[in-house]
Amino acid sequence: MAVLKVIEVLSNSNTSWEDATKNAVKQAGKSVKNIRSVYVQEQSAIVDKDEVTEFRVNVKITFEVK
Repeated sequence: MAVLKVIEVLSNSNTSWEDATKNAVKQAGKSVKNIRSVYVQEQSAIVDKDEVTEFRVNVKITFEVK
């Protein structure tokens, strides 16, 4: 039986929500090992002068505790 933990991470990107999600996993991977999955809980964007300037995600990252 595996023991799994879930952490919540906020991340952003100037490119896309997908890139923001990848950034979240990459940053979490620096301190958490054995990441199993990522669940995008919420997406938002910053708009400046009618242009989207920043994509933001709130994700839940699941990892195995050994």
